[in-house]
Amino acid sequence: MTACSQPAAGPLPVAEPSHLRRATLELIRRDQRAFAALIALNALAAGAGLVGPWLLGGIIDAVKAGGGTTAVDRYALAIVVCAAAQLMLTRYARLVGDRFGERTSARVRERFVDRVLALPASVVERAGTGDVTTRGSTDVASVAVTLRDIGPDVLIAAVQALFILGAVFALAPLLGACAVVGLSGIWFAGRWYLHRARGAYLAEGAANSVLAELVATTASGARTIEAFGLQQRRITACREAIERCRRTRMRTLLLRSVLLPSVDVSYVFPVVGVLLVGGVLHDHGAMSLGAVVASAVYLRQLSAPLDTILQRLEQLQASSASFARVEGLGQIPQVPAGTSSAPADDRIEVAGVHYAYDDSGDVLRGVDLTVNVGERLAIVGPSGAGKSTLSRLLAGIDAPRTGTATVGGAPIRGLRPELLRRQVVLITQEHHVFLGTVRDNLLIGAQSATDTELHAALAAVGAEWADDLPDGLDTDLGVAGHRPDGAQAQQLALARVVLADPRTLILDEATALLDPRTARHTERALAAVLEGRTVIAIAHRLHTAHDADRIAVMEGGRITELGPHDDLVASNGAYAALWQSWQGEQPST
Repeated sequence: MTACSQPAAGPLPVAEPSHLRRATLELIRRDQRAFAALIALNALAAGAGLVGPWLLGGIIDAVKAGGGTTAVDRYALAIVVCAAAQLMLTRYARLVGDRFGERTSARVRERFVDRVLALPASVVERAGTGDVTTRGSTDVASVAVTLRDIGPDVLIAAVQALFILGAVFALAPLLGACAVVGLSGIWFAGRWYLHRARGAYLAEGAANSVLAELVATTASGARTIEAFGLQQRRITACREAIERCRRTRMRTLLLRSVLLPSVDVSYVFPVVGVLLVGGVLHDHGAMSLGAVVASAVYLRQLSAPLDTILQRLEQLQASSASFARVEGLGQIPQVPAGTSSAPADDRIEVAGVHYAYDDSGDVLRGVDLTVNVGERLAIVGPSGAGKSTLSRLLAGIDAPRTGTATVGGAPIRGLRPELLRRQVVLITQEHHVFLGTVRDNLLIGAQSATDTELHAALAAVGAEWADDLPDGLDTDLGVAGHRPDGAQAQQLALARVVLADPRTLILDEATALLDPRTARHTERALAAVLEGRTVIAIAHRLHTAHDADRIAVMEGGRITELGPHDDLVASNGAYAALWQSWQGEQPST
């Protein structure tokens, strides 16, 4: 796709808190037995942990009352038994929690992949691959860690904290009230933090996405950047993106630097309050010493689960922001199921088509075009004329703002995805080599293809280099194996097209990375292999137009000339000027 017709970038949506609550409840519902077992085991473990301080208070009261070693031994044995029970219950609760987390995180990953694959290609292009990549890697990983580790930790700690406070109230309601008052500082600090954390972490995630997009596009377009001397501009843009990442990161660090010290100081107040009030009550005979000590020990124990909750609160906020970004994909309208009936034939008709990207002016302005079955049509014109935009409409990636684009009488955009892929295939200079072998990459085009058919497809696009690979079709591609250059990767993409055997093939600079001689050979080979199929080529090298049945000349978003090569040259119009210029640039033989 040419730079002039690229869609404007736009961020993918972020889910609202209400949507996140529904999504969380849905994940719990799908594994509700494990979740119920997790709650029950944690509750039992917390209950077993409460017995120790209560028995310690019993020992103190028994010794004060003159009890002997037998009574102390009984209490001590009970404490050991309860500690062992708590250990076993906590262990199994952790096991159940880990299994629940792994299964649930797998569901999140699978749903994310399903949603990304179902997104309209235009949406992904507008958002940029950096945003999608960051959501599918960093954000999904953050959610998975929360489900596997942080979530169970916080759940266990919350159950323990509630049971401990309940035990203090059961021993002495007044001391329980003192504990709640002492803990109020934590409530205020937590509320202050939560009010600011969501926006801060969402901003951090967005900044990371922008940086990832910049790095990815700079790396993939390194040759173009170097050719046009844009290195310093890209370096400046990357530095600005890094600075935004640093600022958003410092913002979240500032929030934690206020929250955590405030919480640490707040732990002291409940214990001090209980000891002071309890001491006064014990002095007046209103409370036993064992109850005061047990309450103080309980509140001292309370610091551990509260520490866990508050230390994990930062990770929960970051994970919540990540989950909102992951679930945001669910708010994007998916590719329609398809409302058009199957095309009657392969005839393509475009009538009165206007199209604009976002709120900008029209890129296409009243385009009318008919492509006959089996015809080879070349579309030429200056940069920015709307050639690539028209190819996207013909491939069903975008829909016309006004007018119609049909194949066999059926709206192209309304075809079911699987029917559309068999009917029309668009190949651009953007290509991708998948991890795996040469065979794996080719079988994407036709899963049942034989080795003979795979070799024939490679030969059709001039990929003789594949025959020289050490393991032939089973050679690994990528860092660990053969690393194809841009031209070889483009030939692999074209070979997949040969295997897919589409009814209509649209080539938009599909051979741009090949040298002119190889490009012409490849295009002619493709035309021979796809004999009888419709081929539409966005022609930047005019030898492609020369070989076509008809040529459409685009200027300013309109088709201004249409006809065979000889007729257009004879008419001495825009195409004739382009052809003469092209001929003058060709090296003499």
